[in-house]
Amino acid sequence: DKLKTLLPATLRWKRICLPLDISTGQNPQDVRSSLTEWPVLVAPQKARLKEANAELAVAMKSLEAKQASLRAVQQKLASLKAQFEENNKKKLQLEHDVDQCSKKLARAEKLIGGLGGEKTRWNKAAIDLAEQYDNLTGDVLISAGVVAYLGAFTSAYRQEQTKQWSKLLKDHNIPCSSDFSLGSVLGEQVKIRQWNIAGLPTDSFSVDNGIIISNARRWPLMIDPQGQANKWVKNSERDNNLYVVKLTDSDYMRTLENCIQFGTPVLIENVGEELDPSLEPLLLKQTFKQ
Repeated sequence: DKLKTLLPATLRWKRICLPLDISTGQNPQDVRSSLTEWPVLVAPQKARLKEANAELAVAMKSLEAKQASLRAVQQKLASLKAQFEENNKKKLQLEHDVDQCSKKLARAEKLIGGLGGEKTRWNKAAIDLAEQYDNLTGDVLISAGVVAYLGAFTSAYRQEQTKQWSKLLKDHNIPCSSDFSLGSVLGEQVKIRQWNIAGLPTDSFSVDNGIIISNARRWPLMIDPQGQANKWVKNSERDNNLYVVKLTDSDYMRTLENCIQFGTPVLIENVGEELDPSLEPLLLKQTFKQ
C-alpha cells in the first residue's frame, strides 16, 4: 500500500510483482525512483498517438470525400454508358433507314428511267384523245347507224356505207373520224378480250357483231352457219343459267315464260325463215309486270 501511494497519479496502476529483496538492503525509495521513469517514456508515445489519430481523422475525411467523388464519377459513368447504348441503337436505326432509303432511291431511279420512254406515248395518247373528243359527235352518229341498220350486212358493205356517212357528215361540217371503227368508238378492250376467251373470233367483223348485239335494243337474230356465235353465246351466258330451246320443243313456250319471269337468258336454236306468231309480242318486247 505504501508503494501504491508513492506512484504518480498519471501512471495507470497495474499489478506488478517486483523482486524486492530486503536482505540486500534495497529500500522502497530506490524502487520509487525507478518507477517514476515510466511516465517519461509513455508521454511521447501518447503525443505521437494523438497526432496519428488527428492525421487519421484528416485522412478519413479525405477518404470519404474521395469516395463520394468516386461514387459521383461511377454514376456519371453509368449514365454515359446508358446514353452511349441509346445513341448506338439510334445509330444502327439510322444506318438501316439510310440503307432502305438508298434502295428505294435506286428503285425509283429505275422506275423513272423505265417510264421515261412513256412520255412520247402519253403525248400521242393525249393528242389522240383530244382528236376523238372533237370527233365524238359524228362517230357516235355513225355508230348508231351501224347498230340500227348494218347488222345484217357484210363487212365490205359496212365499210363502204360508213365511208359515205363520214363524207356526208363532213359536208355538213360535223366532225368525225376519217377512218371510222365501231370497235374504237363503242368497244371496251376488256370486254372484247372476254368475248375472245369465250369463243368469239378475233377479226374486226366478228368483234363488230358482238358490239352490235350488246348495244342493240332488239333481240339479235344471228346467221351462224359455222356455229361460232352459238358457241360464244353459250360460253358467255353459262354462269347465268342459259336455257337452250328449239321451236320444235313441245314446252318451249313454257320455258320462255319462266325465263322472262325470272330474268334468265334464252337461246333459240335452228330458227327458220318464218317464226311462230306467238313470239311476236316477245320480239316487240311487249312485256309487262304483274
